[in-house]
Amino acid sequence: MTSDTGSGIVAIPSVHPVDETVERIRGILASKGVMLFALVDHSGEAAKAGMKMRPTKLVIFGSPKAGTPVMLAAPSIAIDLPLKLLVWEDEAEKAWISYNSADYLRSRHNVPRELMQNLAAAEAIAAMAAKE
Repeated sequence: MTSDTGSGIVAIPSVHPVDETVERIRGILASKGVMLFALVDHSGEAAKAGMKMRPTKLVIFGSPKAGTPVMLAAPSIAIDLPLKLLVWEDEAEKAWISYNSADYLRSRHNVPRELMQNLAAAEAIAAMAAKE
């Protein structure tokens, strides 16, 4: 099951809790030689500020070798790169992985079709991390 909000954001369910899903993503990135630029722990930072938030983490990753040609062809895409996966928990304590669809990014920034494979990593990594 996947969900697309109509805004270009795709959400897929994970069979793992948020922290395990994030660790699976980190492992996939490492095995593929993809750089992990940052891991933003939104819920952890909320807790430090005295607020409660369901587990929510943002994984920011990419490859300069893949991303640079896209930014050269469509400079405005730099606002959406590096790629991101948002791993979050809903009210039913179900983990989800959300990301911008490659088609949305292509359309938003007029990316040439021949560079689409450079934007497909988020979908592939999310699918691998979400399953058993």
